[in-house]
Amino acid sequence: MQATQERTSLKYGKNELYINGEFTSGNSNNYIEVTNPATEEVIGQVKKGTAQDAVNAINAADAAQASWEALPAVERGKYLKKIAQKIREQEDYLTEIIVSEGGKTWGLANVEVNFTADYMDYMAEWARRFEGEIIQSDRANENIFLFKKAIGVTTGILPWNFPFFLIARKMAPALITGNTIVVKPSAETPLNAIAFAKIVDQVGLPQGVFNLVTGPGSELGKELSGNSKVGLVSLTGSVAAGQAVMRDAAENITKVSLELGGKAPAIVMNDADLELAAQAIVDSRVINTGQVCNNAERVYVQKDVYNTFLEKLVNKMKAVKFGDPSVTKDLDMGPLISNYEQECVKAKVDKAIAQGAKLLLGGNPVKINGKGAFFEPTILEVPNNELDIMQEETFGPVLPVTTFDTLEEVIEKANDSEYGLTSSIYTSNLNTAFAAIKGLKFGETYVNRENFEAMQGFHAGWRKSGIGGADGKHGLEEYLATQVVYLEYK
Repeated sequence: MQATQERTSLKYGKNELYINGEFTSGNSNNYIEVTNPATEEVIGQVKKGTAQDAVNAINAADAAQASWEALPAVERGKYLKKIAQKIREQEDYLTEIIVSEGGKTWGLANVEVNFTADYMDYMAEWARRFEGEIIQSDRANENIFLFKKAIGVTTGILPWNFPFFLIARKMAPALITGNTIVVKPSAETPLNAIAFAKIVDQVGLPQGVFNLVTGPGSELGKELSGNSKVGLVSLTGSVAAGQAVMRDAAENITKVSLELGGKAPAIVMNDADLELAAQAIVDSRVINTGQVCNNAERVYVQKDVYNTFLEKLVNKMKAVKFGDPSVTKDLDMGPLISNYEQECVKAKVDKAIAQGAKLLLGGNPVKINGKGAFFEPTILEVPNNELDIMQEETFGPVLPVTTFDTLEEVIEKANDSEYGLTSSIYTSNLNTAFAAIKGLKFGETYVNRENFEAMQGFHAGWRKSGIGGADGKHGLEEYLATQVVYLEYK
């Protein structure tokens, strides 16, 4: 990814900002090149937006918000349903974009497209469901009402790993509750967001309700987080990015909703279905080439079954197929998002080995036809919980594995992390499962299944994994403010 002035014959062309209901060149003549991480080919360009462009988008959202909120929620929901329908009509094209710019496998990208359409429909259905309250008063002639109202202007700052779905995760609950939004996609994967903005334009969403600014967070992030007209900023990204958002939002005491990193433990008990556990953990590690906050990141296996389980785990990781998803659709993994990330993953593996880990499988970056940010499926046997590979988030297909004796011991080890997003346990004993659920300090716990949340759940983390959350009723309420009214009568 780099800024450039001019380039022709790009597969996805040169693309502008979307502000106040129109595509606009904004305040800069510079563009950012978007590269296919499997081939290193430049496939498109997007405008390198400026801070002033962010201001203009926020102003447009602010001007549109009152009239948007005045629409009945069911009317707002109709627009979300129209967007969902357009997404389904363009399913193959949108899948292709996600594969090309993000290196995602065809199957996973297609799931993302359809899940995004379903999510828009799901949030639209909340139009008649979110409610206020009537509260009992201590006074004879008084009613106390609690109203739920829109916050106002919201902003959504997106990562590159699930770029299309995360537009909907931030936009859909914002719009159905009467807010407007400014979205900034990752500079690594902005082309799918341009396609989304074109759909918004096609369905005739009122001007200013949805705005899209593209460019680096260093240029746009401070305005999107710190502008006084912004009532809520939602970010999915790194801990460092979340900390920067909080600092910028603090000046205006702006509400923040942050989904940050993860270091999910996977616990395998001696009574587990080892075949199921091995497959689910591999699936949870290699989805999107290990570049998901939910991913199983560290595996704890009870000593009685360690050798048997490890053999199954190694065999299943050996069977993982990776390559260029633009060429081969039937793959388990594509490339990492960039050569830089490839180098970071390699450095983490090398450091783990230097700290005493034993390499059982993989461990190396791979090029295909001399190109691409591919990395081998990797398993490390680690001696203890103190290694950096057991503590630091690794955005790649690397599984460190260690042993434990008792449930109490492994819960303590699992909780020994600055992160607290997801966790999992594999056991056939219901008592063990519930004891683990009670002891694990994570926003999500999966029992005998892979790590993948439902849209009607609530995706939220503890500790440095974030503040607030998304999805379901509780995610919707992130976008609502309360007003309590005390009404006395005679």
